[in-house]
Amino acid sequence: MSRTLAGLIALALCASVEARPPVERPHPKLRVIGTVQDGGLPHTACRCERCEWTRAAPERARYVASLALILPDADLAAPPKVFLVDCTPDLTEQLGLLGDTMRPAGQLSGPVDRSPIDGVFLTHAHIGHYLGLAHLGFEVVHTQGALTYCTPRMAEFLRTNGPWSQLVKFGNIEISELAPGATVEMEWGVRVTPIAVPHRDEFSDTVAFRFAGPERTVLYMPDTEPFERWPEAYGSLERILDDPEHPVDVFLVDATFYSLDELPNRHVSAIGHPLVVDTMDRLQDRVRSGDLEVWFTHLNHSNPALLPDSEELAEILRRGFRVAREMHEIGL
Repeated sequence: MSRTLAGLIALALCASVEARPPVERPHPKLRVIGTVQDGGLPHTACRCERCEWTRAAPERARYVASLALILPDADLAAPPKVFLVDCTPDLTEQLGLLGDTMRPAGQLSGPVDRSPIDGVFLTHAHIGHYLGLAHLGFEVVHTQGALTYCTPRMAEFLRTNGPWSQLVKFGNIEISELAPGATVEMEWGVRVTPIAVPHRDEFSDTVAFRFAGPERTVLYMPDTEPFERWPEAYGSLERILDDPEHPVDVFLVDATFYSLDELPNRHVSAIGHPLVVDTMDRLQDRVRSGDLEVWFTHLNHSNPALLPDSEELAEILRRGFRVAREMHEIGL
């Protein structure tokens, strides 16, 4: 073979190698698998504009607010570990959004995957945030030992009230009490910390979760009282965002209602959630400077920002904020 021909072959081989797309390095991440308030979209028994718009095209449906923490195997030789953040009434559909994390069909022991997730982090005991646990029970998936991280008060609620107590009795879930401020260490150096926030606490207390990864820290707060009404014992939102060890880079926050225009004849004192307009005013400087990325979630079906052509959504985007959507991912 001539040197010229050999050189041409070598160049061709180099070009083919360079043309190959780079192999994506596995990394821990959060995936949004739900973005609306406990009643979903379309909302039960509602004929409002947003619900009717959704019913006209079922692919527009939004699921109840939830995240999935995905911790991949370092060598991609095994499926990733998956932990839900809240377990909603839309669990069946939301597991469908995690199909790429499931074990290959040939590895299943039967037609039902008895361990579709590795565990759950629970924020509180309002129906949109824990009713999906029922699907883990004997009558449906019948998991064994699904780790369920929750506060001691939430744990007591699950242990002493049916049907949740049966999940504990049958070993479908394994409760791991995690007091506010305590931290659980996960793979990839991810540290998960519940942070107490004020809310309607009829059956349990309420927490947000901070996910501190090797590159970014994410704060997930789907339910809370308006920030200006936080009791002194809870500190302030700014204190949480500016934690000296883990300052928050990305904030997914309660956006149940956009403004008081959405709730005629109701005073702000009767609304147990921060208004989107108030949150934007409070965090505008941080967003504008690029210090903080804010994604709104847990939108009520009445929230006009759910409509893609609404003035309210346009205003959110104009000001540099975002509205979370299912399948959006945030690397940690």
